[in-house]
Amino acid sequence: MLRNGIDVLTQHVTRPHTEQDKEIYRIVVEKWERERERERLNYNDLPETLKTHENRDAFLDRFKVVADNMPYSQTVVAHIAKDGHYYIHPDIEQNRSISVREAARLQSFPDDYYFEGIKEGQNRTAAFKQIGNAVPPLMVEKIARKLVRYLK
Repeated sequence: MLRNGIDVLTQHVTRPHTEQDKEIYRIVVEKWERERERERLNYNDLPETLKTHENRDAFLDRFKVVADNMPYSQTVVAHIAKDGHYYIHPDIEQNRSISVREAARLQSFPDDYYFEGIKEGQNRTAAFKQIGNAVPPLMVEKIARKLVRYLK
């Protein structure tokens, strides 16, 4: 259903990352792979040199690996337009946050769905925001089918 007969992926481009972000992503994915329970990294467990946020009491789970082994999908929220720290790709060799297309797939958008940018050069940010604000299409379809049955 997601592929819709598409051979070429569009919008499979990731945002650029700083060297500091990449080092944090490496640490987060290594912990994810090492821990039997797939524990998430607590921000306060990072080396001091990598901590940039003053607030050490909130959003301690700000760096998250997208679970590739769970029976459910992680919800994509609009904050993904700001940074990709909640959506780190599970493959340590890639060492990045997920792409627009990967976020769209998590939300069940088919590969032939194209996200438009608001302004030239802001396509990726606009696409992430649209995906994060959207209700997943497969969920809408299931709800609509139930409503049709109920209203008959």
